[in-house]
Amino acid sequence: MHPLAERIHNGDRRALARAITLAEREDEEKLTLMSDIFSIKKQAHYIGITGSPGSGKSTLINELLHLLREQDLSVAVIAIDPTSPFSGGSILGDRTRMQKHFIDPSIFIRSMATRGSLGGLARATKDAIRMCDAAGFDVVIVETVGVGQSELDVMKVVDTTGLVLTPNSGDILQIFKAGIMEIADVFVINKADLPDVEKLKITLEDYMMIADPEGWYPPIVKTVATKRTGLSEMWEEMKRHRSYLEETTSGQEKKRMQREMEVYELIREEIWRDVKRWIETGERTESLQKDGYDPYALAAQWFDEWKQERKSGDGE
Repeated sequence: MHPLAERIHNGDRRALARAITLAEREDEEKLTLMSDIFSIKKQAHYIGITGSPGSGKSTLINELLHLLREQDLSVAVIAIDPTSPFSGGSILGDRTRMQKHFIDPSIFIRSMATRGSLGGLARATKDAIRMCDAAGFDVVIVETVGVGQSELDVMKVVDTTGLVLTPNSGDILQIFKAGIMEIADVFVINKADLPDVEKLKITLEDYMMIADPEGWYPPIVKTVATKRTGLSEMWEEMKRHRSYLEETTSGQEKKRMQREMEVYELIREEIWRDVKRWIETGERTESLQKDGYDPYALAAQWFDEWKQERKSGDGE
């Protein structure tokens, strides 16, 4: 077994942090490490919290941590936001309210920078989730930057997705367009003490009548995170969704499709890494500096040459 995997299995938090860094850097030994990590997974509940900036995701998660710890559950938080309060970001700034969580040995908090890499971010996030699972956490929470393609990528790697909306936010049309609605397992109307809460709730209900979801019908939960109102209901709905995944045919099919897509993604990443290394070591990037080159023809040529070299190499 990989030394880091064994240390993570034994609850070594420093080893966990180091392993996540390896995943972010796409280290060559990552596949071996992750195979060992997968063999010791412990079935944590993977939860994604997404929503537009300003919807109160961080406050919601902060209060959810209090609730889960009161239930004696250990929690890992992966915050995909360089301005997250978990990583000392400048927008929210006030970390004093997080001190209890940082010193709690049953809570692990890690910030992962977006770095403009959407697909790579989703892969590294999935690896980090699995590592936290292997470390023995009961719940792994992923907080995303906002709503967009990165959220669609990341939310594919969790079990239960909570979409956080707020009344009068004006972002409901953007969310409809982005396709985020389709990945929501629980709709969370936060700041539910503001006006037009019922209007937003009716809008969501109308959407679901049009969408007519099969299998799981996403519940709508109203919360006021700053007052810890509705958090217990939100958590109960998330647990109910996990039971749906484990106990129903449609839920198990969703999990199977996730695993299938993960295998395809891993193969695609390994091929890309090998092709990129082949291009760079062969000093072929000089072609990219010339004006007027045909990117389609060049890509086809390089890929064909790469396949031929790999084929001749296998025959030797």
